[in-house]
Order: sequence, then C-alpha cells, then structure tokens
Amino acid sequence: MNKTLILVVEDDRPVQNLMVTTLKAHNYRYLTAMNGETAILEASSHNPDIILLDLGLPDMDGIEVIQKIRTWSNVPIIIISARSEDMDKVEALDAGADDYLTKPFSVEELLARLRVTERRLMMGQTEQASSSVFVNGKLRVDFSSGCAYFGEEELHLTPIEYKLLCLLSKNVGKVLTHTYLTQNIWGHSWENDVASLRVFMATLRKKIEKNADSVQYIQTHVGVGYRMIKVE
Repeated sequence: MNKTLILVVEDDRPVQNLMVTTLKAHNYRYLTAMNGETAILEASSHNPDIILLDLGLPDMDGIEVIQKIRTWSNVPIIIISARSEDMDKVEALDAGADDYLTKPFSVEELLARLRVTERRLMMGQTEQASSSVFVNGKLRVDFSSGCAYFGEEELHLTPIEYKLLCLLSKNVGKVLTHTYLTQNIWGHSWENDVASLRVFMATLRKKIEKNADSVQYIQTHVGVGYRMIKVE
C-alpha cells in the first residue's frame, strides 16, 4: 500500500473532491485545506510528503503560501491552477514550486506527476538510508545502536534529547517547526509542549555545544523552530 501523505490545498469543492477520490482510490493518505492559512498550519503540523496547491485561494495567493512554506521546508509542491500563462508558471517555480499542472487536468496526468515526485523522494531517502550513521563535524549519531558521540566521547542523552537529535539529524539543513517536533515527540502540540521543547533543546545544546567558542550545530529560528546546520 502506498503510504505517501498528500496535502490537497484547493478551495473549489468539486475539484478537491475529485483529487481526494483519486488519492483514496490509489491508496494515498491525504489531508485537505480550503485556504492558505490552513494549508500552512497543516504543512507545519503534519509534514506531508507532497503538497498539491491551487494558486487562487480565498485568503492569500498561492505564491505567498509557497514562500512561507519554503522558509522551513523542502517538501515537493505541485501547483494545480487554472492560470496557464507562462509568467504565472515562472513565478510559481521561482518561488519554490517543483511542478505545475494546468486545469483542467486528467486524473492520469495527476497520478503520473505524483509518481515522478515520489521517485525523486525515494531516491533521496535511499541515499540517506545507505548509511545508518550520521556524521556532522565532530558529532556522530549511530541510528542502529541508538548512541550518539561527540568526538570520541559518548553523549549521555535522555530519551527525549536523543529523539530530538535524531529528528534534526535526519532533516539536516531543514527548519523543523515547533509543532512538527512536539507532535513527533509527545504526539500532540500544546502550548506547554513548546516550553518543554525549549528546555530539552537547551540541555541538548549544552552537551554538543559545550562552550561559546564551539561550533554551532543547532540553529534557532525564533517563533518557528530549529535546524541542524551542516558543519564542514
């Protein structure tokens, strides 16, 4: 069964129903959003594998949605829009979209675009999975043994600190939102979870960034989340 999670952002109910029915028939998991604000919230909360995005949304332009999501995520975004002018396509692709499908579209073409995107995702995951050890500067995480090291010294991490380190390491270079991190750690995202997250992130940092002069591994994006920086 296909486990890919698709976020469908479409305010035209009949078009949304068509896409959802198609996804359901081909064993995709899916989420839906009728406007840009909800789309951004769903993307940050559930970290979908692919986003299908209409540009003509009631509360904001789809280009703005792309730009906001691109500040913290590299999720593939496929535009599905009635705008067929070349300039519209160029603007969307320049903003960070990965593909562009013009309405009206056939179900077969939509599925084909999804398969192409999935193949690209699989190639990236295969490369990442080829090594069960993550190395970044002096930091080393051995996912198979569940241990982390700084230089030759084993880090004594709490279960939550280790889970945080794994989430950041497996998404190196990407900003992970507070919502995404708290949902992956505690299964929900409440206001006090974000406060707890800050505490655990601070204790994790003390163990891998031991003094003010040491290399920074974890970058804070105020009000958004955290990112593991690639250290040469």
